[in-house]
Amino acid sequence: MAEAYIVEAVRTPVGRRGKGLSAVHPADLGAHVLTALIERSGADPAAVEDVVFGCLDTVGPQAGDIARTSWLAAGLPEEVPGVTIDRQCGSSQQAVHFAAQGVLSGTQDLVVAGGTQNMSMIPIAFASRAAAEPLGLTDGPYAGSEGWRARYGDRPVDQFHGAQLIAAKWDISRRDMEEFALRSHRRAVRAIDEGRFARELVAYGDVTADEGPRRDTTLEKMAGLAPVLAGGALTAACSSQISDGAAAMLLASERAVREHGLTPRARVHHLSVRGEDPIRMLSAPIPATAYALKKAGMTIADIDLVEINEAFAPVVLAWLKETGADPEKVNVNGGAIALGHPLGATGVRLMTTLLHELERTGGRFGLQTMCEGGGQANVTIIERL
Repeated sequence: MAEAYIVEAVRTPVGRRGKGLSAVHPADLGAHVLTALIERSGADPAAVEDVVFGCLDTVGPQAGDIARTSWLAAGLPEEVPGVTIDRQCGSSQQAVHFAAQGVLSGTQDLVVAGGTQNMSMIPIAFASRAAAEPLGLTDGPYAGSEGWRARYGDRPVDQFHGAQLIAAKWDISRRDMEEFALRSHRRAVRAIDEGRFARELVAYGDVTADEGPRRDTTLEKMAGLAPVLAGGALTAACSSQISDGAAAMLLASERAVREHGLTPRARVHHLSVRGEDPIRMLSAPIPATAYALKKAGMTIADIDLVEINEAFAPVVLAWLKETGADPEKVNVNGGAIALGHPLGATGVRLMTTLLHELERTGGRFGLQTMCEGGGQANVTIIERL
């Protein structure tokens, strides 16, 4: 049976909006991690068969197939192609899936997966607005679709609305969310202070550590924030941070490992993607995890560590309630509420952290999942070697 091995995984620090990485061209962020990936892995860059990157809002400096641009900006061989994909917040996790599938199919032996995003430079959803407004199209991607309206009516399709629906359905209070957010910051600060991210990080100039974690945040400070939606409980403190960054990993077949003298660190044990209610939007990790575990012949107890994207606190809290996962195994080094969420890069950022933390702790299996626009969720299970 074919295997897809993870040989190396690196990431930039995650920059806070308007801070250390905000002026860096997103292709240069991508080039930075690609250069480090090739150097650290020892792979021959000319042997790479494709570069699959996630990126959202592909306009301006993020347009024109930024996977290819990043590779060329790194000074790497011109004969290596690249492709940029958009599965919303899960784009670079999907990049890993496509790369692994290429290897598992036997059609490719050495593939790079990654992602890059500069949200300071290109705000979220800017691309769709920038393209639509000159044409007089200002109502978003769903308005005007007769089929959509017949199925879902005029209900709002909005991530904040979805997060609030989750909080209501799973009876998650504002206090629950704020306590979770505080824990995310504290875990991230601990991870930084203990050097847990040191091996996975590639500093960019003076930016040597993640900029998002707040050492001085408290429940009292969070309690003073206004809700994002009138009458709701969700606040900015319980939401992922707008951020900048990039991440990349190298996947290889058994033949590539042997022929290039590479050292595999993990193998892809399972990958899948599922969808559910696009109005609630963000709860798909729940059925997607159940599907993945069943298909893999596993239970949540078999998983040593979990990385689930903290798009919003209720996403993770509802997932914990439904899966029965041990909170002490989930996002042990904090998540996007503290560390930030550079949309197209977060999937590989999470997997990079998952791989390194499995190695640090001696765990065997790690599971990663993310909520995504359209009511979707990827799940990847990796096995440390």
